[in-house]
Amino acid sequence: MAYQPIENYGIIGNMYTTALVGLNGSIDWFCFPNHDSPSVFAALLNHQKGGHFQISPLTDEVTHKQFYWPETNVLITRFLTPDGVGEIADFMPVGMTAQEPGHHWLVRRVKVVRGSMDFHMECRPAFNYARDEHQTTLTCAGAEFHSPKLNLELSTNIPLRQEGSGVEAKFTLQATETAVFVLRKTKPDVDCGLPLNPSQADELFKQTVDYWSHWLEQCTYTGRWREMVHRSALVLKLLTYQPTGAIVAASTCSLPESIGGERNWDYRYTWIRDAAFTLYALMRIGFTNEASEFMNWIENRCHERNPDGSLQTMYGIDGRHDLSEEILEHLEGYKGSSPVRVGNGAYQQLQIDIYGELMDSVYLYNKYGTPISYALWTALRDLLNWVCDNWQRSDSGIWEVRSGQQQFVYSKLMCWVALDRGLRLADKRSLPADRERWLLVRDQIYEQLMEKGWNASRQSFVQYYGSDSLDAGSLMMPLVFFLSPADPRMLATLDAINQSPKSGGLVSDSLVYRYNVEETPDGLTGSEGTFNLCTFWLVEALTRAGVANRDSARLDEARLVFEEILGYANHLGLYAEQTGSSGEALGNFPQAFTHLALISAAWNLDKALQARR
Repeated sequence: MAYQPIENYGIIGNMYTTALVGLNGSIDWFCFPNHDSPSVFAALLNHQKGGHFQISPLTDEVTHKQFYWPETNVLITRFLTPDGVGEIADFMPVGMTAQEPGHHWLVRRVKVVRGSMDFHMECRPAFNYARDEHQTTLTCAGAEFHSPKLNLELSTNIPLRQEGSGVEAKFTLQATETAVFVLRKTKPDVDCGLPLNPSQADELFKQTVDYWSHWLEQCTYTGRWREMVHRSALVLKLLTYQPTGAIVAASTCSLPESIGGERNWDYRYTWIRDAAFTLYALMRIGFTNEASEFMNWIENRCHERNPDGSLQTMYGIDGRHDLSEEILEHLEGYKGSSPVRVGNGAYQQLQIDIYGELMDSVYLYNKYGTPISYALWTALRDLLNWVCDNWQRSDSGIWEVRSGQQQFVYSKLMCWVALDRGLRLADKRSLPADRERWLLVRDQIYEQLMEKGWNASRQSFVQYYGSDSLDAGSLMMPLVFFLSPADPRMLATLDAINQSPKSGGLVSDSLVYRYNVEETPDGLTGSEGTFNLCTFWLVEALTRAGVANRDSARLDEARLVFEEILGYANHLGLYAEQTGSSGEALGNFPQAFTHLALISAAWNLDKALQARR
């Protein structure tokens, strides 16, 4: 089985874990029981031995379609053949207690809606990133797979036959007939029971559809591009870890930023940096419960500071601190893109921008959600004093470069944001604060940024002090109210970035590179695609410039760029981290940061267009 394009996948999940389902009916990525657990299926990272679970027609004369059941995360994969039309409904039941049927199940309901169809099913788990061997046993209700750390069962009424360490089946369905396959954890000391019958599967399907439909009814967004905003919200909910409210950056690890390259990272963790964007996006469209749960996760991390008083850049979804990076030499990587990494060594990096995003998120939550507690404020006050003591240090920056630390402009900008939001929050709530010190340092940062972050010859803010290179992070300046969108320096920076790379800019046919890897060595070899997050930042920067300057041309350009990037989503409205030179998805998939930025850009652009009418 060859590798599928990254954009060929859809995602299902239950707020504990997710699975990626390809257009060909194959589940090629599935970690169990949690987002960051070792994989059971990882054909995405090694198509020969990573493991997969495929159901597909036996004929080669097939057209593949895929869509979500309306307003849900229930995925339908449809096969059109000369003999009929068949489809798989893939879903994980949600809203169940641990004692109820469906809890932590992966359900695949196969049916034929027209004619007849011959199917082939192949389930080949490869536990612990294909490192652990397992025993396969056929049972009266399907098959069991026993590995040293995890035991799973495949329950079905379709006769199975063992093939190596996996199982296979061939079966034929006529119109209206259904076959059901359920993958779940094996219960200890329990004999095989009856497999799930079609009516039971239909009931679980209905319960799952109802859950997602009712959840989405909370969304208050009614503007343009509503379906894309809804899909982004549904993706973010899937990437949530229900026990803690944390949101993983993506469901996958080590999908490459360039095919054959080494820019392959594990994104199944929660970054402090994502906090502001997450809270802002969720609260903007009405999901206050999710924002509150994520805020609780953030508050817990603020009470677990490092010995020097700082925070880590990222944490495990359960709040754990150790995310040691490991290379899996036995996996070749997606299309030979090695190394395959699990864990993320960047958790040990110094990235001082995180305090700005943290304080911005707390400020927004206090303003639009629930007033924060005194206990949280005291922890934040200590962090702000840490920023006062450390803001002048070099760091690894938002892009987590591995070429050494620099005085990154974006990091200084976010230190300014941290102190600015701390001062605003203290004044709004009359909280005790070191106001004079914070005010003094905030203004020092501002003046230093204007002096050293600005490059007169480039007529732009640059990536770091003394650099001549641009960085898409500068687009955030008006978004965090550091500069007016009408400020001449901001407009000049926007114009400089909004040029093609050949002309010294970062934009290629409306898509934005985060920086020029040829100009700015980052400690890694190879190239990368345009960064989808940064393209949505460009949309917001153009929108705000258009509104502030009453410039219809910039507002029109913002809309064009937004429509262009929407055209690079996959067939389900999902985005990876990056877009390649041929329009292909690159990097981990789907990426939360991109979908958060989509929601924010849509909200602000729609508001501006409404006001212009």
